[in-house]
Amino acid sequence: MNKIVSFLFFTLGMYASANVHLPAIFADHMVLQRNATVNIWGHAEPNEEITLTADFLDREYKVKANSEAKFSIAFPTPKEGGPYTIKIKGYNEVILKDILLGEVWLMSGQSNMEMSAAWGIQNGEEEAAKAQEPNIRFFKVNKSSADFPQQEIMGNWSVCTPETMKQHSAVGYFFAKRLHKMLDGVPVAIIISAWGGTAAELWTPEQVFIENPDLKESFQKFPPSEYYPIKTAAAYNAMIAPINSFKIAGAAWYQGETNTGNFTTYEKLLTKMIASWRAARQEEFPFYIIQIAPYSYWEDSGARIRNIQRKVAQNTPKSGLIMTADVSTPDDIHPKNKKPVGERLANLVLKNEYGKHLGLVNVPTPERVVFEGQKAVVFLQNAEGLHFKNARSPQFELAGIDGKYYPAKAVIKNNTIEIKSAQVKQPISVRYAWKNTAMPDIFNQVQLPLTTFEVK
Repeated sequence: MNKIVSFLFFTLGMYASANVHLPAIFADHMVLQRNATVNIWGHAEPNEEITLTADFLDREYKVKANSEAKFSIAFPTPKEGGPYTIKIKGYNEVILKDILLGEVWLMSGQSNMEMSAAWGIQNGEEEAAKAQEPNIRFFKVNKSSADFPQQEIMGNWSVCTPETMKQHSAVGYFFAKRLHKMLDGVPVAIIISAWGGTAAELWTPEQVFIENPDLKESFQKFPPSEYYPIKTAAAYNAMIAPINSFKIAGAAWYQGETNTGNFTTYEKLLTKMIASWRAARQEEFPFYIIQIAPYSYWEDSGARIRNIQRKVAQNTPKSGLIMTADVSTPDDIHPKNKKPVGERLANLVLKNEYGKHLGLVNVPTPERVVFEGQKAVVFLQNAEGLHFKNARSPQFELAGIDGKYYPAKAVIKNNTIEIKSAQVKQPISVRYAWKNTAMPDIFNQVQLPLTTFEVK
């Protein structure tokens, strides 16, 4: 009798293990990137034949699971549309319903990206009440960490309703809403993979630290926390790596507050992180950086992080910078006015990635500086209609060969700013808004502010 029972359990286990299993990213209500080659992958019995069909495809796609019980099926997607059904059949059949084809964007970073209407954003209840958007979808990645890159992702898809909007990234929602509107109703999905308090080191693959031990050493100064891990690559392994094969249109990054604690290596770290994400996907996808807001950080670390974010955005292909300093207050590390942040991100993406003619959507940034005797002349990009908020700006400083900065006077001349200081005879460096709590006081013609900068 015991032998019979054992045989039955063995047989049942064999059949159970034969079932096609998909990661959580493949589920009802998901959005797949339109006009692209996408992948669906999972587990099945070794050598099991897997067939994929969908009502937007004109044929079926077949593969066999490999010796590691894994399979991956690549297939093309047409233009936007839906809802569709996808069927994946092996020894069993998995049916995915209410599938849309549209634009898929990854939203990552720390708490300001994670922050939702439920946290108490400005006009959150009013915005949530209007958020009946069936063609906007969320995939929220559960917080998780791992020592090595994972294959499974924890999370779930949801349709945008007043109730679900409250629980997901406010910046992501406002971005998706404007994208959806300006793309004439194309479905938009945001994958939210964010974790409050996390340093960028957690989101960077371990290989970066193996090749750059100085970055590892810099990170060792962080103390333990009860709210997030302090371990390189921990979030990347569990919250980014498992979806590296899921096709996206691009990514947005809102992070940096925690890295005020080790800003000296942040420029190198962020540059390497972006490159590693792109390498993992074998694609130079668009990557947009949202600048941290003014706040009372230690010394001038906040200004330094904002300047680094500016530099990385300028020096990274297919990137852009979104400012928050003029729509926030310096007394809150979590600014509540998230709508203009998401809409500014959307405007930049719409112009750069979708060819929408929206006029000037970039913030003014320094292109180069020329030193002429006692004067520094800063040449700016995106500076049409540049003007002071008030009669002048007290936020410029010049430094000479001794490296010490002194207050300076600034004059706007078209797309340039000329800066002088009676205390600096031969300037070699100029900076603007170099305080943690500095609020911008120079704007272009569409009221986008000049970013914090230091140029030499």
